[in-house]
Amino acid sequence: MFHSTLALPLLLIAVSSNLAMAIKKEKRAPQTLSRGWGDEITWVQTYEEGLYQAKKSNKPLMVIHHLEDCQYCQALKKAFAENEEVQEMAQNNFIMLNLMHETTDKNLSPDGQYVPRIMFIDPSLTVRADITGRYSNRLYAYEPQDMPFLIENMKKALRLIQTEL
Repeated sequence: MFHSTLALPLLLIAVSSNLAMAIKKEKRAPQTLSRGWGDEITWVQTYEEGLYQAKKSNKPLMVIHHLEDCQYCQALKKAFAENEEVQEMAQNNFIMLNLMHETTDKNLSPDGQYVPRIMFIDPSLTVRADITGRYSNRLYAYEPQDMPFLIENMKKALRLIQTEL
């Protein structure tokens, strides 16, 4: 009898504790659009939405082309998500979009449709083909060790807004 009277309150405490944790986790909506690139970043859903938000907010749009089953994309995603400076700039200074399919805008694939590929579009809706990565055979490709180079290109995209627009 003593065990059953003690077990019931313990069971109620355990259930209510688990319920409270489940409710706490539900408060923040899951970031399905981040796809692992950074849950603190606000991501737009489509290229068209990204263009609209870039123009409206006067921020550059950063488009990341990738595929889920690509090992190079996965490695870049991990480096991107773990780099605090990249995450902070992406969250505060850019409209962000990650795509797992090609857009109809051929300007986003000036040298081919490879992944991973990162392109910048300024608020005047001009694709910045002049902001390139380090590789001559894949102009807009970045690898995990290229995070400092990507940071410089992000800063360049921000500077161009100030000087050209």
